[in-house]
Amino acid sequence: MEEKYLWWQKEIIYQIYPRSFQDSNQDGVGDLPGIISRLDYLQELGIKIIWISPIYPSPMADFGYDISDYEDIAPVFGNMNDFDALIKEIHNRGMKLILDLVPNHTSDRHPWFIESRSSRDNPKRNWYIWKDAREGGSLPNNWMAAFGGPAWEWDQQTEQYYYHAFLKEQPDLNWRNPEVQEAMLNMMRFWLNKGVDGFRIDVMWHMIKDEQFRDNPVNPDYQSHMPTCNMVFEVYSTDQPEVHGIVNKMRQLMDTYSERMMIGEIYLPINKLISYYGTSDNKGAHLPFNFQLLMLQWDARKIAFAITEYEGSLPAEGWPNWVLGNHDQVRIASRIGKDQARIAAMLLLTLRGTPTIYYGEELGMRDVPIPFEEVLDPQGLNMPDKNLSRDPARTPMQWDNSTNSGFTTAKPWLRLHRNYRSHNVESERIDKTSMLSLYKELITLRQSEASLLYGHYIPIYTDQQMIAYIRQADGHDRFLIILNFTHKPCYFKSPHEIYNGTIVLSSSPDLVGQAMHYSIPLYGDEGVIIRLEN
Repeated sequence: MEEKYLWWQKEIIYQIYPRSFQDSNQDGVGDLPGIISRLDYLQELGIKIIWISPIYPSPMADFGYDISDYEDIAPVFGNMNDFDALIKEIHNRGMKLILDLVPNHTSDRHPWFIESRSSRDNPKRNWYIWKDAREGGSLPNNWMAAFGGPAWEWDQQTEQYYYHAFLKEQPDLNWRNPEVQEAMLNMMRFWLNKGVDGFRIDVMWHMIKDEQFRDNPVNPDYQSHMPTCNMVFEVYSTDQPEVHGIVNKMRQLMDTYSERMMIGEIYLPINKLISYYGTSDNKGAHLPFNFQLLMLQWDARKIAFAITEYEGSLPAEGWPNWVLGNHDQVRIASRIGKDQARIAAMLLLTLRGTPTIYYGEELGMRDVPIPFEEVLDPQGLNMPDKNLSRDPARTPMQWDNSTNSGFTTAKPWLRLHRNYRSHNVESERIDKTSMLSLYKELITLRQSEASLLYGHYIPIYTDQQMIAYIRQADGHDRFLIILNFTHKPCYFKSPHEIYNGTIVLSSSPDLVGQAMHYSIPLYGDEGVIIRLEN
């Protein structure tokens, strides 16, 4: 059975935000040699797929998501020799490397855009999206930028507006232009030929815009605390039907190489997300990122429904995936609390499909309050009254109890959590009740049991407090997972049949080895994995 599954279906993805993982040259910013120095830790954890956020040359207006050269390494992270050494070390350990790719937009300092804005008749003018003002000099339409304000920037020299879905320093490429498509596919070939195992495609659903540039519908429920982009519904500025043709071209390129894969960043409802697997032939993204556990209220019934809806919506060959955190979102331990974060880990690593772990989640790292004068994230700087900075979830990895937690001896680019002396890799390694110990046990169990890797997801019971489900692969042991999503005790009684088994893993280590029969009581914030006998 194992042979039919590929590496990206069997293993766990670990996201590294390179500025914050490990600093090797003591300039306060993480880098590629720093990542190399910590590969043994990831191997010990049981990780075999590493996804690294952008490492390309960039003015860093959006910390690497504004790329000025797609085929080189930003000096702050190292150089191409360091990258070659990284991929060699990763592959020598039997691990895989996924690069972050940002094809929707470039930096305004990219040579392509410098040419494009130089004159209206420049050959690269149509590589970006330029529009005249409306009559009376108003903006071309009402589209809004994700980082605040309108999505159109006036260029005085050529007297037109250019479109930017994010910062004005991040002009959007015109993906309707075949020359843009070919240039970007060639760039993908460059990295694939270097041995990169896959790409995570940034804002995949943004890549094609409405050809008529119609106004987006106004959101009647907009409130002042929301990001300004929520003033309209992005009906015409994102998720256009033609985007699937672009994704298919990317997939066709990936398929000319052996066992390469593509992840799509897509913040859309399930019914729209599913189409990114491929509208008819399952030749879209291998894993359109499923962010439900990031976005939903932490409520047993809502999450159980979302799991079932997702499982029921997947195309026949579509492989599921789950995400608890990333560089754009509040850390899970800050969102639902440290005790429920243990339940979230059990959920993530026992659901069917590929899990993604954001660096530090395995330690229970929490968001760090960054003083206003230290905020660096443009989303926070541009909308200072809305508390939208992403800096709190991007703070340095906590390795040990030394100064700056072993991340750097210099001043770190962002401050660390004040708890780093007690919550770090070294201290949690030796604490059997720590979050790190729980993650290690979960990963070891998951990777050693066919039912947890490939087995069916069978919902058993849900109420206002708990979720219970079975994972079972034909011919292998069955596992019953029961998770209490509240701080209050709950009681599981099988509604269908009598389950007999033994607890093999629990959020409370003292439960391991206990027999389970018809019913089982759970404390608040408690979860169990039971190997069933029947």
